Amino acid sequence: PCFHLSSKTHIKPDDLDVAITSTLVDHGVELVALAGYMKKLGHRTLDRYRRRVLNVHPALLPKFGGQGMYGLRVHQAVLDAGETVSGVSIHIVDEKYDHGPVVSQLEVPILEDDAPESLAERVLAQEHILYSETIKDIASGKIDLDELSQMD
Repeated sequence: PCFHLSSKTHIKPDDLDVAITSTLVDHGVELVALAGYMKKLGHRTLDRYRRRVLNVHPALLPKFGGQGMYGLRVHQAVLDAGETVSGVSIHIVDEKYDHGPVVSQLEVPILEDDAPESLAERVLAQEHILYSETIKDIASGKIDLDELSQMD
């Protein structure tokens, strides 16, 4: 099934939070994988799916994360800082932007002639690979999200 739930379908944030949680629960969802979702999830969703919501971030957290750090902004910040590697982070979502425990990371080398766009392209390709592998490892039990959360 496919559902469109947003601030356009639910003007009040609390109503959207209830709708998201209800939809996930009604369909037996056990793991939520965010990709390109730029808003914070509401407290009901986070409480119900504590340690079960993942996000992908186009840098090696904890560096270059937080509110406003998305898209080309992240890659520009990495380049401006003179980093030699960037990468991908998969992390557990909590109440703060890009803050929860890191589940997996993959480094992406920065090339001498990189611009934010070229770095973003290479990082995105690795995001797809790492996210898929991470979800597979969670499903197989190789990665235990509860154990990771206790370590943080």
